[in-house]
Amino acid sequence: MRRPSMRTIPLAISLALSFGVALAQTTASGGTSGTGSSATGGQSAPAAQPGTGARNAETRKDDKLARGDRKFIQEAAEAGMYEVEAAKIAASKATDPAVKSYAGMLVDQHSAANNELVQLANAKKVELPAAPPRSKRRDIEKLGKLGGKELDQRFVREVGIKDHQRDIRKFEKAGKDVKDPELKAWIEKTLPHLREHLAAAQKLPQSGGDASAMGNRAGGSDLGSTPRGSATGTNTGNKTGS
Repeated sequence: MRRPSMRTIPLAISLALSFGVALAQTTASGGTSGTGSSATGGQSAPAAQPGTGARNAETRKDDKLARGDRKFIQEAAEAGMYEVEAAKIAASKATDPAVKSYAGMLVDQHSAANNELVQLANAKKVELPAAPPRSKRRDIEKLGKLGGKELDQRFVREVGIKDHQRDIRKFEKAGKDVKDPELKAWIEKTLPHLREHLAAAQKLPQSGGDASAMGNRAGGSDLGSTPRGSATGTNTGNKTGS
């Protein structure tokens, strides 16, 4: 009885080793399960786990940008996309020619600023959002359902005034806080245009009689007192940027 059992043990070990080698070879070749093992270069991992793909891994490896700088770039991109989309609606549907003209100017200038920010983000390996946040997408949908004077007024007050007041506050703070010199230069270049946009919106009849006073209270500075915003926004920016 002992001889058969002694022969059986080596045979079992041999079968186990053969199975292990076959399994290892199957895993190394990627198998047929398509689970994205290490042998596949992890190519399926980004799809299975959004936000942890190769681009983010590269960002972590070469991360030379402060966390606050990175966050500002992403938030500025979201705001820029929202304002372009809202302005496109107003440029198409506004009834007042002055509002149409104002909206067209926002589309052109915010699109240019957005393109510059994309280039900067790519250079700094910052992954930008693909769309505005959900709350802003809802605002865009609501604006698109409006028409006539109601659309004109909503666009001027919400996008032209309130959103630009919010942008200016963020840009002013970021101009003092960000560490990256190229990002700081982009902020300093863009901020005068935001002030110009606010000043132009406050001049439109749809802004409401107390728009300037509201701008002063909401902005915490003299953002509403820019009656002579030029096409370049330089003089207005110098007055406001204390």
